[in-house]
Amino acid sequence: MPRYRQQAAVTPEATSLLGKPLFRPPVPEANRKQLEADAASAFQLASGEPSAVNIIWLGRRTAYLGKFREAIQVFSGGMRLYPTDPRLYRHRGHRYITVRELDRAQADLERAAELIKGQPDEVEPDGQPNARGIPTSTLHTNIWYHLALARYLKGDFAGAADDWRRARDAGKNPDNLVSSSHWLCTALRRADRAADARAVLDPIRADLDVIENGSYHSLLLLYKGERQADAVLAAAGEGASGTAVRYGVSAWHLAEGRRDEAKKLWDRILTGSDWPSFGFIAAEADTARAARSTR
Repeated sequence: MPRYRQQAAVTPEATSLLGKPLFRPPVPEANRKQLEADAASAFQLASGEPSAVNIIWLGRRTAYLGKFREAIQVFSGGMRLYPTDPRLYRHRGHRYITVRELDRAQADLERAAELIKGQPDEVEPDGQPNARGIPTSTLHTNIWYHLALARYLKGDFAGAADDWRRARDAGKNPDNLVSSSHWLCTALRRADRAADARAVLDPIRADLDVIENGSYHSLLLLYKGERQADAVLAAAGEGASGTAVRYGVSAWHLAEGRRDEAKKLWDRILTGSDWPSFGFIAAEADTARAARSTR
């Protein structure tokens, strides 16, 4: 039976930053058949024509089924054929973040950043398109964004801020502006650069035409004082976007000196099941960092 149809593995996909085994998340029944069909099609295409593009899509479709380790193997195989393709390092770096191998993630994404020097940017097609069907990210913005995230999770807040600034400046649309600016503002405040963080908020307006990053937009308006934390949290849904909101509010509380409020939100995030999301991983990192500081 092809690997994309196997049952969830009994071994963990990852170990959390708190030492907890993390098992493959269930695929929602509403789109399971479509995701499996997409993965099957990607497998056939990559088997018949192992181009870099086809291999990347196979890795991405595999990851959408929660098979993150298998996706890493796909990208690694692609690198043996295309060792200088930055897209492979970008995607493998992302999935190394998912499985909490942050040093490997950083190494991959730094390599991707080297490979794009002097190269034109390109739109990165969405595997799960937004409501308008308009891709909002590019290869360059995604490389800098994910490299910044790896640094942030490791506690290198100043380095993360530098890379999120690069991600913000490389983008051309409101979605990239708000996603990068949220993390840039957060990283700057963690690096004790409050004035620089406030300056990040200058171009953020309530009427920005944001397509898919509404959670980050609402957080930035909170940081500007134009939203209330309770209202932002009340409007947060479930899944990755809701986790992002809860983590963003926790980081805001932490920066304002309300550590107990931040910890309550980290605890709430960590009782959920959305462990592949960036907000979840960040809550793990902050919880682990807080535990170390009290020893």
